[in-house]
Amino acid sequence: MDVDAAIAAQERVAALQTEQNELNRQRNEHQQSGKKKLAPEEREAHVAEGRRLKEEVAKGDEHLAKARSELDAKLIDIPNFVHPDSPVGGEEDFREIRRVGEPRSFDFEPKDHLALAKKLDLLDFEAGSRVTGQKFYFLKNEAVLLELALQRFALETAMQAGYTPFTTPDLARRTIVDGFAFSPRGPETQIYSVEGTDLDLIGTSEITLGGLHADQILDDEQLPIRMVGISHCFRTEAGSAGRESKGLYRVHQFSKVEMFVIARPDESQAIHDELLELEERIHQGFELPYRVIEVATGDLGAPAYRKYDIEAWLPGRGENGDYGEVTSTSNCTDFQSRRLKIRYRPDGAKKNALAHTLNGTAVAAPRVLISLLENHQRADGSVDVPKALQPYTGFTRIGPR
Repeated sequence: MDVDAAIAAQERVAALQTEQNELNRQRNEHQQSGKKKLAPEEREAHVAEGRRLKEEVAKGDEHLAKARSELDAKLIDIPNFVHPDSPVGGEEDFREIRRVGEPRSFDFEPKDHLALAKKLDLLDFEAGSRVTGQKFYFLKNEAVLLELALQRFALETAMQAGYTPFTTPDLARRTIVDGFAFSPRGPETQIYSVEGTDLDLIGTSEITLGGLHADQILDDEQLPIRMVGISHCFRTEAGSAGRESKGLYRVHQFSKVEMFVIARPDESQAIHDELLELEERIHQGFELPYRVIEVATGDLGAPAYRKYDIEAWLPGRGENGDYGEVTSTSNCTDFQSRRLKIRYRPDGAKKNALAHTLNGTAVAAPRVLISLLENHQRADGSVDVPKALQPYTGFTRIGPR
């Protein structure tokens, strides 16, 4: 990351833009003067000067486009600012904000989700590996209905809060994906790209929902725009060695319901709090013990100004259970909207302004399935279904086969 080089590139763009504005002014004046009656020799000189100015403007456009491209290349490595109250440090330096619910004390030896799913015939990683590759899987039987129930419950909770529902494409143009700074390119990329096209498989519907308004100028009264989208998500999980990745926790494809908001700058903090409250409401419906943490600066990723995670208690993690991330919500301020040119026209203002973008996980299906199976298991290997999900599943318990 070279901030000084980016500043120098910005200054060059500004200087070239000033030169180009002057050339365009001269060309416009010249075109206006051509409307007067000119003698033949004056007309010839006028045409020659017009040709010269046209060539100069074309060259200037090329130089300006190249300078902007060089600026974009230098800006790509510069992350967003961070909130002054965010804890400083790496992945382990988060701040715990609160805990909700107590981890369950079992009067039997609890199983992890893989053992439960095998006994209940809910999950097939071996078939997923044969058909597609490692870390792909088939959901089966009640697990299919349970995943759909998770989506429906999360979707309706968000809709009741004023979020417009979408199903989104699973692909997006590379310019849109890169605009969100979702992942670096190269060996550590999380992105699957489609060979021979300019398309990437999305890692979250944040990309496609935000892409709806890329390069648009919105009216002030349109904001905030609240959206909730269902999509498949695809991640290579490059560089994930050593992280907790057993079973469904870290996979290459999964279903997710994502909330995304485009807001005015002065309301984005309140909406960030709203997203976290919705995430908690949804996961309280799953009857899961969890904690809320504020993510430390070194673990924010490039777009986030501030980020909160919900970590559910996972009895099958480690020897005695542990918390694991199931949602994130980030305020990205104007970092993404600047790259995607998402602007709005404030009431009474003469200039357009950059909007703020925010995102929040309503439900990431695989990780919630882990939590449900492990927290709601019985001694006989069956699993209870939380009351909030029963209207969508049609059953109250997943019994042994």
